[in-house]
Amino acid sequence: MELVQQLINGISLGSIYALIALGYTMVYGIIKLINFAHGDVFMVGAFVGFYAVTVMGLSFFPALLFAMVVCAIFGVLIERIAYKPLRNATRIAALITAIGVSLFIEYSTVYIRGAQPEAYPADVIPNKSFEIFGVTVNSQSLFILGVSLALMVILQFIVHKTKIGKAMRAVSYDAEAARLMGINVDNTISATFAIGSALAGAAGVIFGIYYVKIDPLMGIIPGLKAFVAAVLGGIGIIPGAMVGGLVLGVVESLVSAVGYSLWRDGVAFVVLILILIFKPYGLFGKNVREKV
Repeated sequence: MELVQQLINGISLGSIYALIALGYTMVYGIIKLINFAHGDVFMVGAFVGFYAVTVMGLSFFPALLFAMVVCAIFGVLIERIAYKPLRNATRIAALITAIGVSLFIEYSTVYIRGAQPEAYPADVIPNKSFEIFGVTVNSQSLFILGVSLALMVILQFIVHKTKIGKAMRAVSYDAEAARLMGINVDNTISATFAIGSALAGAAGVIFGIYYVKIDPLMGIIPGLKAFVAAVLGGIGIIPGAMVGGLVLGVVESLVSAVGYSLWRDGVAFVVLILILIFKPYGLFGKNVREKV
């Protein structure tokens, strides 16, 4: 029964990683950039949600939507200001810029509001425990899992059933051919950043409610773990990011359950090393050589 409880906790945590990983994998799929500032968009989302709840007095869903909208706009600004001028630059230049943007966001937040942590109110989502077949289940974990899965389903609908989703897939497949067919590649890339950043903002709010404490440097470790999840599933592949996040969350929870909670952060990077050695294209990736 303890194992089932840990699996539920792991899937809830993994769904948060999956939401962040989706942003990494969508951006990489279109412009082949690892956006290391993505974890900091997650942090901004957590703070926007916190202030929406505590200062503006919003309930969970309005605060979640507000954080998603703010992060979507923020993601587009990052893309237009920092990445668009480097569209034809070398990969290493774009990667260094992404790291620079990440540090800029973190320490700008520290400068503006200070480094002290904040705590989400305990009553944002009712937190009750109940038993199902002898297993104690936390209602908050189920609620978080439900919201995360709903957002993933909406993303799948956008990608496969809408005009902008078709444009994103076309640009991902061949940007030059898409441009010749009349697709506005720049707007499509901005839309990708907006959607990925909105999901990261939602993950920030959910993470804040789940773990209570938030701070300006909170995006570093979850951001890196979400990157591991994206690589685990196959970077650039949306279902892979979802599965990778869920797998990583379950592995972390099981490691904690067997008494190695101090190792839970390290396990993510052990998984990354093993994936790079034995299956470098990820669980869903195709074994093809990419031209650099």
